[in-house]
Amino acid sequence: MATTTFEAHVRHQPSVAIIDLQGEIDTFAEAALNAAYAEAAGQQPEMILLNFREVEYINSTGIALVVGLLKRARQANCSLAACNLSEHYQEIFQITRLTDYMRLFPDEASALAGAGAEN
Repeated sequence: MATTTFEAHVRHQPSVAIIDLQGEIDTFAEAALNAAYAEAAGQQPEMILLNFREVEYINSTGIALVVGLLKRARQANCSLAACNLSEHYQEIFQITRLTDYMRLFPDEASALAGAGAEN
């Protein structure tokens, strides 16, 4: 079974940092995900948006990594949101109650519009 290297790239919009995620979110994603989060949070945005458009797989460790980011965002008084999750992972986020603490958006445009509506 071939493994997909995880990558995370940060882009900035007014008051929003977007982390584009690519590959598999598992234990091997931890360092890159934490580095991308630190880069995104360094600009002190009002919201950090996790873009899952190119994520192929998330295991339980990956969910735990997202929980860790959520904790860090809440401590920094920054909202954490997600977009472009497949139906399967939307359901996982609901079952694990992550949706109690972070908003899910169908795509990046609606997330950016939603961020503007919160201001």
